[in-house]
Amino acid sequence: MYGARYTARPAAARSAAPARQVTLAGHHCEAGDVIAESVALPADVRPGDVVAVPATGAYHHSMASTYNLTGRPPVIAVADGAARVVVRREDIDDLLRRDVGL
Repeated sequence: MYGARYTARPAAARSAAPARQVTLAGHHCEAGDVIAESVALPADVRPGDVVAVPATGAYHHSMASTYNLTGRPPVIAVADGAARVVVRREDIDDLLRRDVGL
């Protein structure tokens, strides 16, 4: 939608598998669920693996929605090889907290 191009890297142990061009998709924003197109990831990356996307736009988190009861992801700050959570992931209790029932 915005013509942005994002990068991605596996967040787990390094892989010796050769890289292949893939499209990274999943719950993301109102512009669709494609996060990155034609990015090189190891051929052994599978659904469910954790992949780091260094940035997904200036408004990704602030404009994130909880449509379909999908919680917002965490925000992780990384510097000098150390990572820390600066905004925690939303869980189902967060999503249902305001629901007062019928």
